[in-house]
Amino acid sequence: MVLEITRKASLLARLAAHGLRLACSSLRRVLSTQWASLTMRRPSVPTHPSEVKNVVVAGASFAGYFAARLLATSLPKDGRYRVVVIEPNSHFNFTWIMPRFCVVGGHEHKAFIPYTPAFFSQAPKGMVRWVQDRVTGVRKNAVVLRSGDEIPFEFLLIATGSTMANGLPSRVGVEDKAGGIERLKSMQARIREATRLVIAGGGAAGVELATDAKSQYPDKSVTLVHSRQAVMSRFGPGLQKSAMEALQKLGVDVVVGEKVQAPTADGKFITLSSGRQLECDCLINCTGQKPASGLVAEIAPHALAPSGRIRVKPTLQIDDDSLPNVFACGDVAETKVSNQNARTSARQAEVAADNIVQMARGRVPSYTYEPAWQDEVISLTLGLGQSITEIWDGRAELLFSRPEKDLAPMCERAWRSLACKPFEDTGVYSDHQM
Repeated sequence: MVLEITRKASLLARLAAHGLRLACSSLRRVLSTQWASLTMRRPSVPTHPSEVKNVVVAGASFAGYFAARLLATSLPKDGRYRVVVIEPNSHFNFTWIMPRFCVVGGHEHKAFIPYTPAFFSQAPKGMVRWVQDRVTGVRKNAVVLRSGDEIPFEFLLIATGSTMANGLPSRVGVEDKAGGIERLKSMQARIREATRLVIAGGGAAGVELATDAKSQYPDKSVTLVHSRQAVMSRFGPGLQKSAMEALQKLGVDVVVGEKVQAPTADGKFITLSSGRQLECDCLINCTGQKPASGLVAEIAPHALAPSGRIRVKPTLQIDDDSLPNVFACGDVAETKVSNQNARTSARQAEVAADNIVQMARGRVPSYTYEPAWQDEVISLTLGLGQSITEIWDGRAELLFSRPEKDLAPMCERAWRSLACKPFEDTGVYSDHQM
């Protein structure tokens, strides 16, 4: 008992120390940028537009969007550099909340946060160029867009994230807000009309979807199938136990150690890996996502790891010595993170952006990324009225359970963190707004 208390106290102390290090890192960045602005020699004449060097950021989700802001505020402000953000989606997709909005209606718009120039308000005017398009290929010093255009780059940051074959529940799967809302409403209708709902995958998305569905429709049959012996198997034992207890308390049937093989042609049954059949008229796949790493398949195929992610050096440069100016971060990068989330993506964004800035100033990149358990804190909803937060370092574990009254938890905070007023849509971001 004493040992357990000691471990938990140590856990909290280490978490606080980590927060202090992050604060010092932010202060260091601000001071470094200010010092560079004061001491860097200005060009004798303004840089001609044709001489401006592009720092291209491919993807503007949790990693790319924050990296773009850091670059825009930290790169030399002498007119030599411009940040070009290339993002196919019309709005920032707040993916954390999407399992909830697959079940609960009336809040779908809150998952789509407008991209806005206000997010870059601290950057010099004209520093950011926004391009709503998709990068489909990478050449030695240029990216190719779906539109056919090519944009040259001095530095490239790949932050394309991950995808799911059929979109929901963790990715909406379409690029415009209106289409995304319709996808969510369609999923809500499927769940509402189902009598025997089966969810494949007992990670965070599967557990949240199952508990929300059973909370919303207590008389509906809901079954969760997971291939491991415990749900939330990548997390601590306390969270695994709490998640299972919440599922069972709500009346969700949980099948562990099994995989969903295929539904029957008549749509009435699914078959598990053991041969067992379950009645099912609605099957939802929550078994994982695929890294959107195809951009490097031609230019650096050996940099693709077996996981499908892009191998990177500790500096987050891709693992190819012939491409020192190409970086990757977030879900698409192989960084040995156990549970990738917004915090780990944001910290990787800081390292990648800081190293690009160093190289732009003629220095060797020196900042490195190491996974930290402190960044993998998880907040999990367990039905419409409860959530639980876990802090776990592999030995000690802290759990904080609380009632949750908001049907759109964390949405308001997310909108404000992206410089938007909840929940006012300012429209689609374009260059003429800058």
